[in-house]
Amino acid sequence: MTPLIARRTHRRWRAATLGGVLAAALLCGGCSGTSTTTDGHAPARSARPATIRVPAQAATINAALRLARPGDLVLVSPGVYHESVQVRTDRVVLRGTDRNRVVIDGQGRRSNGIVVTAAGVSVENLTVRNHLLNGVLVTGMSDADGGLARGSDGYQHLDPARFPPLDGFRVRYVTAHANGLYGIYAFNARHGVIERNYASGSADSGLYVGQCKPCHVLVQDNIADHNAIGYEGTNASGPIWVLRNRFTHNRVGMTVDTDYQEAYVPQTGGVVAGNLISDNNAPDTPEQADGGFGIGVGIAGGQNNSLLRNRISGNSRAGIVLTSHEDVPPLGNRMEDNTLSVNAVDITYQASTRAPGHGNCLHGNTLRRTLPEDLPHTAHCPTGNSKTSATAPRTRTAPPPVGIPFLDVAPPPAQPQLPHARTAPATPALHLPGDVHPDRVPLPAPDLLAARPRRDATVR
Repeated sequence: MTPLIARRTHRRWRAATLGGVLAAALLCGGCSGTSTTTDGHAPARSARPATIRVPAQAATINAALRLARPGDLVLVSPGVYHESVQVRTDRVVLRGTDRNRVVIDGQGRRSNGIVVTAAGVSVENLTVRNHLLNGVLVTGMSDADGGLARGSDGYQHLDPARFPPLDGFRVRYVTAHANGLYGIYAFNARHGVIERNYASGSADSGLYVGQCKPCHVLVQDNIADHNAIGYEGTNASGPIWVLRNRFTHNRVGMTVDTDYQEAYVPQTGGVVAGNLISDNNAPDTPEQADGGFGIGVGIAGGQNNSLLRNRISGNSRAGIVLTSHEDVPPLGNRMEDNTLSVNAVDITYQASTRAPGHGNCLHGNTLRRTLPEDLPHTAHCPTGNSKTSATAPRTRTAPPPVGIPFLDVAPPPAQPQLPHARTAPATPALHLPGDVHPDRVPLPAPDLLAARPRRDATVR
């Protein structure tokens, strides 16, 4: 596998667990039509969804979630919460009243911020930061201690009979900052939406979708910056859409890849359209163990993916890299109507002789340089090239700059709020993602989802 492509690092962190579970506080009568009995359990109540307020009606988020029933809203007021949140009840909505002031802080010693192992759950309008593993983990793999996923303690290979995919999830308006593995991580989960989030300071990737086939997942309108990798889709097969995101100032903008360490080899059938993928050369980022740096889009062993109308610029090694993964070739990938500029090389084909690939094609792209140089002439869409694609010569590149600890990445600016967060009714994550129309997604402007300047301070 070429050193240009970044694969995930496979760290196994050991994190201290929360030493005790805080008891639920008594619910105040009449606040939401719910009260507690003397033994701390919720009494019988109407089937109508309730709102459980933290800390007014439950002292902690976990206490509120233990009281919640399917369809309920757990509404969290501003504060810094030092707990690892477990969502184990279907169709619950967990929402902060203020995205920037409702903070679940791992203090650099807890593993995960929020772990969702129930179907139809929505997590929205809050911040998760300073966790050793993940900010938000959504997964169909779990045991008595919580979710299991690649990179976490106790990861197991998928047994579909034992671990069917979690069906239905939504993560939106979440700020995930300075988490040691992934910011927002969907693993063995399908029929979901990841939208309008901000991920930064992740030592692996800000956003991740993996081990689903078919996925039925939509990743849209997110910002991922100052991560080792902005977005990863590993063994995440179509239908899956990555639309209108801003992946900038990471070490690698995004990857679409196959990996034997996860189920459902090979990855196939993703659509990546209308994204801004630029300036992925940031030294003030966590260092990715495989050394990837200066790459916009990497496709490693990915097959039959479509890259449409993306703006890919300012990446110091390559705009797009196609390569193999072990014996899995890149096959049938279409790159059409993309605008590539100010990259060291706009597109490079680095497939191995063991798995050389074919059928990868280009059409309508604005670009300056490819490796091999005749690639646009030998790989023309829509018919594609029937012969094995020529492999670009290896080029020498300077070693990437040394990264910084993930806890030292500067925090992002304040982010936009979920509209009417305090009053909007709960909307469980059902029947997602709905109709998706990538053909309607245009080439983005250079300022797509531009954020205010980052603060100069180090993490709190």
